[in-house]
Amino acid sequence: MREINSFLTDEELKDKGFKRIGSNCKISRNAQFYGLDKMEIGNNVRIDDFCILSGKIILGSFIHISAFSALYGLNGIFIEDFSGLSPNSIIFSASDDFSGNYLINPMVPKEYTNVWGGKVILRKYVQLGANTIVMPDVVIEEGVVTGAFTFVNKSLAEWYMYTGIPAKAIKQRNKTLLNFIKNIL
Repeated sequence: MREINSFLTDEELKDKGFKRIGSNCKISRNAQFYGLDKMEIGNNVRIDDFCILSGKIILGSFIHISAFSALYGLNGIFIEDFSGLSPNSIIFSASDDFSGNYLINPMVPKEYTNVWGGKVILRKYVQLGANTIVMPDVVIEEGVVTGAFTFVNKSLAEWYMYTGIPAKAIKQRNKTLLNFIKNIL
């Protein structure tokens, strides 16, 4: 009996139009991509069902983007090796101005909106907990993890666990996991 899965084949991935696609990538047929010519994907990357990726996105190697996550990369999203997003996580590299001084939505002419933002960087060994939201112009330093329902609106210091709205450091994180990396590479 043939195994049934929803991942694109290597041949389908090569034909998709990514700027760069690595080896051993598992990308769901049910994920949606906008601006493939601006996306670079490393080796050993998995993107699950019902994810949306748009804009300039660069993914390192050994990355997992869980189901129902979204990456909006108008100003760039960069995720380094051994990092990932748990289900329903969202990264915004741009946002509308909600002050009331401007109109909001992509169907309004640009002269009546005020979209702001900046690139978002997730360094190595970062894991976003389920339903984490990351706002534009943020760097999440190496080894950070967030708890479920965390709101990240500023850069986070390395090797801490964060949780809450907005994100607050709750505990320093152990670096023992770094011992495993030499066995994988």
